[in-house]
Amino acid sequence: MSQETELKLEVHPDDLSHLLAHPLLKAMVPRRERLFNTYFDTSTLALRAQRMAVRERRVGRQTLLTVKTAGQSVGGLSQRGEWEAPTRPGVFDFAALVSEPTLAMQLTSVAWQLVPVFRTDFTRRSWVLQHGAARVEVALDQGFIGTGNAQGNHRQPILELELELLEGPVDALLDLAHTLALGPRGQAATALRLLPANRSKAERGYALFMGERLQPVKASALQLHAGMHPVQAFRAAALSCLAHLQANEAGVLHPGPEGALPDPEFVHQARVALRRLRTGLRIFRTHLPARFAAHWAAEWKALANQLGDARNWDVFVTEWLPELMAGDQNVPGAGGESPPALLDWVQAQRRTAWQRAATALGSREHALRLLAFTRAVLCLQPADRSAAETADGRGLADWAQASLRERHAALRLQARAARRMGPEGRHALRISLKKLRYAQEFLASVLQPKRVARSTAVLADAQALLGQLNDLTTAHALLASVPPGPTSAQVVGWQQALQARLAAGLAGLSAMERSLEKAPTPWG
Repeated sequence: MSQETELKLEVHPDDLSHLLAHPLLKAMVPRRERLFNTYFDTSTLALRAQRMAVRERRVGRQTLLTVKTAGQSVGGLSQRGEWEAPTRPGVFDFAALVSEPTLAMQLTSVAWQLVPVFRTDFTRRSWVLQHGAARVEVALDQGFIGTGNAQGNHRQPILELELELLEGPVDALLDLAHTLALGPRGQAATALRLLPANRSKAERGYALFMGERLQPVKASALQLHAGMHPVQAFRAAALSCLAHLQANEAGVLHPGPEGALPDPEFVHQARVALRRLRTGLRIFRTHLPARFAAHWAAEWKALANQLGDARNWDVFVTEWLPELMAGDQNVPGAGGESPPALLDWVQAQRRTAWQRAATALGSREHALRLLAFTRAVLCLQPADRSAAETADGRGLADWAQASLRERHAALRLQARAARRMGPEGRHALRISLKKLRYAQEFLASVLQPKRVARSTAVLADAQALLGQLNDLTTAHALLASVPPGPTSAQVVGWQQALQARLAAGLAGLSAMERSLEKAPTPWG
């Protein structure tokens, strides 16, 4: 078995000619192949369920059988097991191909059930480059994924760059990707849109076959262990957050039918991923290089701000607007109807905000940011001491308790002032609650699970109240931006309704303060 380590990058069609003009590629004549691939599975898609792929590839007169196992992918960088050898069309001799006996037996047992599921047809241009101490195969694939199901035949384009590490350090792979992304001129201002991609051709093919639409993805649980150094814990947390962010980017960039807006949860989860990432930088900052922590905290904050308007308009349109329309009894359009001009204006603001979010996530700057951050995180190393101890000799669990104890104490002080705070102060308290929740989620695996669950539940309830108050304040501000005109009376009525809801919500701050004062801590 070979351990395949590769970096996959989506190429923007408008940047293809610039990529081919890059000096590193232009200096060599590429190898050119037409690759026809058929992916097989059982009628119940048993291989997909185990995140495996069986592929038959035709290259000229030769046929190759390939098996790929489940791997890890983050920042476009993936590692997985792979077996490949010549075969005859339709012959699945897994016993001869796969060197792991258990896997070979498992595949052999279902070989008779395998049927074609989807295919890929693309032209590959490839170069083998020496980059520092590494040899890297650079492959540019251009073609399509195709499948047929009960709804007909379907196609998706393929235009991606794969960098496979043949030998040498993984860091060289990321460095080469960054060099190529800077484009022929080697400048960030004219960089290419090479976006790291975590979905393989197989994953895309299965989704196309099943007619699956992209779905928002929530954060996965982070598993740390007591023997980790905080730098190792941060690396695990940061890569988890990056995977969470990228899993939701595609839903913002590719909304579906023309004119349709994606599920609001895509932007919401992308912002959650960014908040969790910034929380990780803050929690572990004493163990990280100061310039690293400061630079990346600013980078991710700036991106979160670029997505903020889309989230604000989503909440207004999906949560508050229906309620305001249903309760409107004193202006034209009573009974749940509103002047079309006002609704059109609101929807236009929402679409514009989403376009800004998509522009941010599809930009050259973001592509370079993802590559640079992945590389920087993988290069982080603990100081020269036992990985099981922190700087002051404590294990990760003790360090986690001390860190959270300090944050709980600060939150209690902040909560006592909640009733006399204005919108900005309440928003700051809500952000503090979120940060503490994310910190506890990061460190939960080295703390007491039941106590973490009880503590997090109290924080979540308080966060929900403050979130509603913040959303009401934001909705009021959005309405204030409506241009004066025939709908002004209705807008004023809506603002008054929001103010009434806000006043009712403020009455709950005293109970929230008491709950936070008595909130259980996530340690014994």
